[in-house]
Amino acid sequence: MEPSTPVPPRVRADSPNPITDLHRYREHHGRATADPDGFWLAETRLHVAWQTLPTVGLQGSFHDIAEGPLSWFADGTLNVTESCLDRHLEDRGDKVAILWEGDGGEVVRLTYRALHEQVCRAASALRDLGLRKGERAIIYMGMVPEAAIAMLACARIGAIHSVVFGGFSAEALRDRIRDCGAEILITQDQALRGGKTIPLKQTADAACEGESHIKKVLVLQRTGVKVGWTPGRDVWWHDVVPTADRDHEAVPCDAEHPLFVLYTSGSTGKPKGLVHTCGGYLTWAQYTHRTVFDLREEDVYACVADVGWITGHTYIVYGPLANGATTLMFESTPTYPDAGRYWDMVERHKITILYTAPTAIRALAAQGDAFVTQYDRSSLRVLGTVGEPINPDAWRWYFDVVGEGRCTIVDTWWQTETGGICISPIAPATPTRAGSATLPLPGILPALRTPEGRVVYGPGQGLLCIEQPWPGQARTVWGDHERFVGTYFGMFPGVYFTGDGCRRDTDGYYWITGRVDDVLNVAGHRMGTAEFESALVSADQVAEAAVVGYPHPIKGQGVYAYVVLQPGAPATDDLDAQLNACCRAAIGAHARIDRVQLVPGLPKTRSGKVMRRILRKIAEGQGDQLGDVSTLADPSVVDAIRAGWVDE
Repeated sequence: MEPSTPVPPRVRADSPNPITDLHRYREHHGRATADPDGFWLAETRLHVAWQTLPTVGLQGSFHDIAEGPLSWFADGTLNVTESCLDRHLEDRGDKVAILWEGDGGEVVRLTYRALHEQVCRAASALRDLGLRKGERAIIYMGMVPEAAIAMLACARIGAIHSVVFGGFSAEALRDRIRDCGAEILITQDQALRGGKTIPLKQTADAACEGESHIKKVLVLQRTGVKVGWTPGRDVWWHDVVPTADRDHEAVPCDAEHPLFVLYTSGSTGKPKGLVHTCGGYLTWAQYTHRTVFDLREEDVYACVADVGWITGHTYIVYGPLANGATTLMFESTPTYPDAGRYWDMVERHKITILYTAPTAIRALAAQGDAFVTQYDRSSLRVLGTVGEPINPDAWRWYFDVVGEGRCTIVDTWWQTETGGICISPIAPATPTRAGSATLPLPGILPALRTPEGRVVYGPGQGLLCIEQPWPGQARTVWGDHERFVGTYFGMFPGVYFTGDGCRRDTDGYYWITGRVDDVLNVAGHRMGTAEFESALVSADQVAEAAVVGYPHPIKGQGVYAYVVLQPGAPATDDLDAQLNACCRAAIGAHARIDRVQLVPGLPKTRSGKVMRRILRKIAEGQGDQLGDVSTLADPSVVDAIRAGWVDE
């Protein structure tokens, strides 16, 4: 239920943000729309440390994207680490850049001067190991400061990093190593999370079996456990980084030089390696971070995501450091050792801005208010949500209980593909509504379309598209531009299709309704249904499988699997566990099926296509609203599936 009146933002007189009210928001949005070249050239020349200032804005358009990637600031040169590190040394050298809290409560504070030195040493070590400009390095680590240092060290030498989430399996890691042609893998002995150890080096070794192009594996010692070792290939971080040259000049890069490749699941089994480039990405990262969160010099900013995802790239590392902020890195979980962990950190570190996922908010709300109210949260000013739409009940708990009714909530919508936030309240300017991402940022022109391509004007619902390029968007899919064009511009040529459904209300506010393709968003993790189905049918007893999403009270979206067993295969008591083990092995520890329903067959058309619309409806408990099923080869299958629907 939408509140009848929006919640007004709280504005402080000392806010440095130029967008302090809706009037100024409309002015900035209008300028960015009417003159994107002028708007973004002025922004990047003022806030990014360029070695050669750009004079060219956008080149190319969505209409000719099939001919090649578009570009921003193409005649400029830079190295992103000079924006993130070097330029802060004189005025912010002693300011804490990275505030790290470990799984067991350990705290490390790295100043900008100390971080700069460590990045330079790591860059020198990587150079000595043979990594060069344009080559790729895979980073497979937990949430330790060295993960950010490794990212920045790669950028320092113009190498392209690809961070792989530490929960991914050896198979998933191997796929990414092969796809981007990485020559160096950076990992650690074990990761710690929620009191548990994660065997990263063991998994990395399994992923590297037979991968002869991996020349070196650089290993950070986190727990000290004995790990497998390949002489001549494996190198300890502590043996080469601390003694490496502390002076490493930043390698000049063109604005469109790739900064990183980040893989995201697609509706087909093969992940997409999305390419983000130096100039446009950093411009968007620092602008959106500074603007949306109303960043101030004294802020202690905490994004409690993982650098394995785009949120960690943009809003733990590149955006905050480019803005000279203190950015917190968090190794543990929100419920370890108990559900007060976040709020304990807020009190101890005097956190002013907290950015987390609706999944975490719902899980913490279910534990009761006492875990929150026992800690002092008076330092908090802005609360953010990311990764999926937040339901109004969770929003109100976040606002009323966590923020005590005095903090602005920025409910941010964006994607790996967009590089940074696209639709969101701006903390000092936008009246908020529970569950709404509100208004597009300057430079973003949303449009709603019907599946047939008709534009929906005014209030209405449709498929969310963006009509005009912006600097931070991904340029292509690594090694497969045709796939990039087909995925994002194939449905509506000339506009970017996000894959999300959306509703726009009478005030022009946007309400994201979720994915409309076969990509699941489970607790902020995007996973393709094809990945699950491939893992399920790898089990000997499974003949066919179809996976869909359904509303989940904690995760936002749960995973519902319809499984057809092989003839004569028994439905054993441990079948669910066996199937989940297959998913973990093929995808990663974060891949879990929430509900398994054994079915006699899948609803297919006469041409053999599975009608997922029917399966989604049944999974959502709407089996009496299936519509026309006359095109099915065997309509009786639907009755059997509907009768066996699992509701837990």
